[in-house]
Amino acid sequence: MIHDDVEEVLLTDAQIRTRVAELGAQLSQDFDGRDPVLVSVLKGSIIFLADLVRAMEIPLSVDLMEVSSYGASTESSGQVRILKDLSRPIEGRHVVVVEDIIDTGLTLNYLLRYLRDKGPASLGICCLLDKPARRLAPIEIDYRGFTIPDRFVIGYGLDYDERYRNLPYIGVLRPSVYGASAAPE
Repeated sequence: MIHDDVEEVLLTDAQIRTRVAELGAQLSQDFDGRDPVLVSVLKGSIIFLADLVRAMEIPLSVDLMEVSSYGASTESSGQVRILKDLSRPIEGRHVVVVEDIIDTGLTLNYLLRYLRDKGPASLGICCLLDKPARRLAPIEIDYRGFTIPDRFVIGYGLDYDERYRNLPYIGVLRPSVYGASAAPE
């Protein structure tokens, strides 16, 4: 069972549902009448995005991007690649980047520069998890779900080697699963 690989449940399903509803209400209030585009960074944030847009009660659009800097590792390679770009122009639109987790900030920093070059009216960030202990690039987070400690987390869309995304909670992965010598996310 995949639950056996979880050392500790950091955030329960109920805690996540409550906070996502609060974020959706806040975004609905802040973007009322502005028809925002929520840009999800695949794959990890797709579950968060789905729940977030269901919690919003305003007209909005969704677009998807896929960027990679991890591969099958637990640590960022430092090289960012865009694997899937936006499907529609964002020039003049209010854009909110929806992220599952922000740790070093390097990948997101690259993505924000890339999106700013496309001329949005505004560009904000909504993340489920903020891990500031590992921050290497300055990132201003507009909407934050939870601040978490420097632990390797899985579940609710977050994975290790494409596994554990289907856990309904955020859990800490047992170090024995990814090797004791490997660094956390």
